[in-house]
Amino acid sequence: MSFKLFRLLAFLLPAGLLAGAYVSQYGFGLYPCEMCLWQRWPHFAALVPAGLAFVVKNPAMQRMLVALAAFAILTSGAIGAFHAGVEYGWWEGITGCATGNIGDGNTLDNIMNAPLIRCDVAPWTLFGISLAGYNFLLSCGGAIVILMGIWRNAKD
Repeated sequence: MSFKLFRLLAFLLPAGLLAGAYVSQYGFGLYPCEMCLWQRWPHFAALVPAGLAFVVKNPAMQRMLVALAAFAILTSGAIGAFHAGVEYGWWEGITGCATGNIGDGNTLDNIMNAPLIRCDVAPWTLFGISLAGYNFLLSCGGAIVILMGIWRNAKD
């Protein structure tokens, strides 16, 4: 497989997972808890080196940038694994709960009526796997594929 495919995957995977997170939040009302938000940050971080890999002309620098993006994606997957474990009750979480949309945040009514989003309860599952679990599977699986592809292409 071509390095270009892995470079594209390093950009499209975090972009797609972020798009899915925002569609589920704003389209379906699945507001994120604090740990859900933590999983988004590495994906945002991955977009920067993955995007730069399309601009840089040096092949070695491109590989390094794509690898950096893959490690950021892997980080999000690790956070997702921890979060899924909290949701399934395998271990305790390390945060309090977060709130969803509190409007402009200027009035006590908005704050008091904001939904309480618990980190230890999965708001949605498919086949028994939560969104955090899917982030773990897709992020870690994708990062491993990207890193293996970089390694195999470096030998050529």
